[in-house]
Amino acid sequence: METEERRKRQAIIDICLKMNASGLNQGTSGNVSLRHGEGLLITPSGRPYESLVPEDIVYLAMDGRAEGRWKPSSEWRFHRDILAARPEAGAVLHAHPPHCTALAIMERDIPPIHYMVAVFGGDDVRCAPYATYGTEALSAHALAALEGRNACLLAHHGMIVAGRDLDHAWWLAEELEALARQYLLCLPMGEPPRLNAEQMAEVHARIAGYGRA
Repeated sequence: METEERRKRQAIIDICLKMNASGLNQGTSGNVSLRHGEGLLITPSGRPYESLVPEDIVYLAMDGRAEGRWKPSSEWRFHRDILAARPEAGAVLHAHPPHCTALAIMERDIPPIHYMVAVFGGDDVRCAPYATYGTEALSAHALAALEGRNACLLAHHGMIVAGRDLDHAWWLAEELEALARQYLLCLPMGEPPRLNAEQMAEVHARIAGYGRA
């Protein structure tokens, strides 16, 4: 295995371990992919992150053909489809963080309650309609919710972010979970006031280069 490919495989494992250590994910419910050559590298299905070695990461061609000792994540379709549709994206991270998942269960978008909504590409973070995990329908819903965005929630499921690279995807995931937590903290006091279109447009004009945005 070439050094660069091995480095990418280890980087995926490191992000998975980081997800669980931080509380962003639990068990093996999340999955991570990274663009590689004409396809992508993706976490295997159902394997404990602590046991993973670089050879366990699966190579997936864009036609869905998998190479490796294990099956790819059951969510490989939306990883493949997002990377195929979004040439600017280099990595996709899917997880079930508590606050994002609570909003997803309630089928709630995150409205423009804070200017940081802009780092996700639009004036809100959409919640995609429910579909069974691993299906083409879920992938289609995710792609629609991600139009003009780099993050979305999945109804009764979790969240997805699409980053330039793994570091960017991690930053987006942490920011999205923080935003979801803030929204949930506001809701007992009532639906929070929202930034208007003009205010959000000003933020979008200024946000380029903010943090990892």
